[in-house]
Amino acid sequence: MTPNLKYLHPYPFEKLAQLKHGIVPPADKPHISMSIGEPTHATPHFIQEALLAHLHGLSSYPTTKGIPELRHAIADWIARRFQIPAAFINPETQVLPVSGTREALFSFAQCVIDPAKKPVVVMPNPFYQIYEGAALLAGAEPYFMNTLEESDYLPDFDAVPETIWQRCQLIYICSPGNPSGSVINRASHEKLINLAEKYNFVIASDECYTELYDEEIKPPPGLLQTAYSMGNSAFKRCVIFHSLSKRSNAPGLRSGFVAGDAEILQRYFQYRTYQGCAMPLPTQHASILAWQDEQHVIQNRQLYREKFAAFINILGEVCTVSKPPASFYVWLKIPQPPASPFDKGGLGGISDTEFARQLFARENISVLPGSFLSREFAGLNPGQNHVRIALVAPLEDCVEAAHRIKHFLNTL
Repeated sequence: MTPNLKYLHPYPFEKLAQLKHGIVPPADKPHISMSIGEPTHATPHFIQEALLAHLHGLSSYPTTKGIPELRHAIADWIARRFQIPAAFINPETQVLPVSGTREALFSFAQCVIDPAKKPVVVMPNPFYQIYEGAALLAGAEPYFMNTLEESDYLPDFDAVPETIWQRCQLIYICSPGNPSGSVINRASHEKLINLAEKYNFVIASDECYTELYDEEIKPPPGLLQTAYSMGNSAFKRCVIFHSLSKRSNAPGLRSGFVAGDAEILQRYFQYRTYQGCAMPLPTQHASILAWQDEQHVIQNRQLYREKFAAFINILGEVCTVSKPPASFYVWLKIPQPPASPFDKGGLGGISDTEFARQLFARENISVLPGSFLSREFAGLNPGQNHVRIALVAPLEDCVEAAHRIKHFLNTL
């Protein structure tokens, strides 16, 4: 077995299960799960119908590259969504369908990292744990960019030492961010693209939450969009990852894509002919329709806006809570009372893990401790004293959860 397996951390939900082990929550309060970012809105009927209509495709092996109609549908969507002339998105060389971005984000590092050169993979902290696991199993050293409240939970590229950039082969960014929902603006994209050109590393931009934004007239910018506006029309060193899981409420479809630099995509395609999971033909046909339709996505965003408004209106009476510009997460900073003069070492408050444990024990609500999503780096763990709350349950459940959390906070 690869010796790098020993460096992997338990997955956050394994830690959460252990944290809750043995607790019997109140039976009169139905469980409300807000720990996992799994959409529960109904998958659009037309996606389901397309799957059924193309089940005969199960009799054929799908190709790694996918059918041309799917690549064209994706290329057209990229052009529309990110205001890039269609001529600059080549569906033959710059688009590759993948079976969900989780496996693509992981395998991408295995493809682009050269472990013989003492590589570094830079990533935000907190982060989607796939980034760290991908780096470690590729033989690279993770370098964390702490995303803090004072910087709006965004990575500070200026704070990364030059010695790290010199060894960097790959950087993961996530915008809108998981868990904060903060959005990287074009100026920061430009800075990162210039750094990539100077130090010759690849940018992997995880944009899986980019279609869940608050202001309908202000969609988050994408990495390829910024690259094109800078004159980098070949998207050199830029690769984006998108999925239908959040956009179309189809997490079980396992459908996404990778797009960008044609040279990198050609090598990644070669890698995937050995490793990658080719997307089944019924899934491909359903995905074509999903990428071509925007009305269901507009309706989806409105459902989340309603949940954010109701949840924050209730919880805002007892703590500071704000709506993120995008995503479906509330990145809640746990209220901490002033330290007691008799408290010799602590804040006199409650940790994120204890908050999650007691909330489950008293109110039968599951949330994810922020420290489970981050690592201690440069003397601090930026996820500590936060919990991630996923507003994926139905509106009435989110309202009920807000009332229970409000009651819980009032008892602390």
